Amino acid sequence: MSIKPSIMVVDDERIVRESLYHWFKKGGYVVDMAASGREALEKLSQTPFDLLFVDIRMPGMSGLEMLEKAKAAYPHTIVIIITAYGSIESAVQAMQMGASDYLVKPFKPDYLALVMEKIDQQLRMACECNYLKEQLAQKTRFDNIIGESGPMQAVFDLIQQVAAQDASVLLTGETGTGKEIVAKAIHAQSPRFRHPFVAINCGALPESLLETELFGHQKGAFTGAAQSRKGFLEVVDGGTLFLDEVGEISLKMQIDLLRVLEEKRISRVGSSLGIPVDFRLISATCKDLEKAVRDSRFREDFFYRINVIKIQIPPLRDRQEDIPLLVSHFLSKYSHETTRQVDHVSLEAMKLLQGYPWPGNVRELENAIERAVVLSGGRSLGLEDFAFLQAGRTRPRRAGSLLEMEKHCIAQALKECGWNITRAAAVLDINRVTLHKKIKRFNLSRGA
Repeated sequence: MSIKPSIMVVDDERIVRESLYHWFKKGGYVVDMAASGREALEKLSQTPFDLLFVDIRMPGMSGLEMLEKAKAAYPHTIVIIITAYGSIESAVQAMQMGASDYLVKPFKPDYLALVMEKIDQQLRMACECNYLKEQLAQKTRFDNIIGESGPMQAVFDLIQQVAAQDASVLLTGETGTGKEIVAKAIHAQSPRFRHPFVAINCGALPESLLETELFGHQKGAFTGAAQSRKGFLEVVDGGTLFLDEVGEISLKMQIDLLRVLEEKRISRVGSSLGIPVDFRLISATCKDLEKAVRDSRFREDFFYRINVIKIQIPPLRDRQEDIPLLVSHFLSKYSHETTRQVDHVSLEAMKLLQGYPWPGNVRELENAIERAVVLSGGRSLGLEDFAFLQAGRTRPRRAGSLLEMEKHCIAQALKECGWNITRAAAVLDINRVTLHKKIKRFNLSRGA
């Protein structure tokens, strides 16, 4: 709804219609007229209007009847009743039926201006409220997923497409790419969002413990089972179950879960009583499950049951343009958590971060920023704050050592700035004294 509302004047008196029409036109409003309630409803069915001025007494369909029909079909449309002196009681009744205000004939331009000022303010607040809701929805729509790159936009599109469905989803991708965050985003956008989201790392639990965690147990089912306990498959009823590292579960557990997915019933360990369950399954793996199926290490029927919809999460090295956004996010997060005022990464350090292969993906980047913030001595992070990334790793030959990369960045900045030390220092985000020291250290010269 626009802040300046579109208006329709509904009155059987031509002089009233036209006077209001011209007044609103002069004020820059989009305005139309109707001589009856029936004509007005017909126009409303073709063109939406934000605001209606409706005469309460009209031949055929009365203003109250039109108000009732208009509010039923277009509940967000604002209705102002026009009434004569003898119809105040009817005007009050109209407001009880949903009208926002009323004008008494003959009305003065000053009063009409006050009414419109009130309506404009009401619409402005509604627009601002809707905008904030949209921004909040946009912000929380994908939980903490950050990215503007093409590969991540494709992931966002898939999340939106599958969220409203109830089909099983398999998330694939390298360790640290954020598969659980994507699973939470799907749940948050689904009809099940009011119900639990339960995440289980299948690779972190031995089979016997995984079974009791999933299915629960009856009192006395095994040594130490002093009382009955619900499993996660009961707890998650109505919600979403996320099985991380699903490729780690045994063939027997795959059979048990396949039966649950088909029958929508479980039995606790130590009990034969069937308990109905209803949940959506989202699984994740960093393994090649298709190869595992070919090697008979993963059941084919279970694979197809969990792989109705597949979403591949791209590695961080394939979306390097997202790294500055992620760095900014993690800087803000860990500056707040550690109470250190670190709010900037130097140009040369950012180039390092964007050129680094990140085998641990977003998780490794987050850990690197956290460590750098904790150990930093100032508000800006430089190359020296990320020297640990080189420890124990062999970088690609073209990247060279950390010192070589630093030398190259400085030489390039000096060249691009025509050896203007002040400008080059600003580009590199270091002071002039530091730049002079580095020029001397790397034996750089204008003609080199």
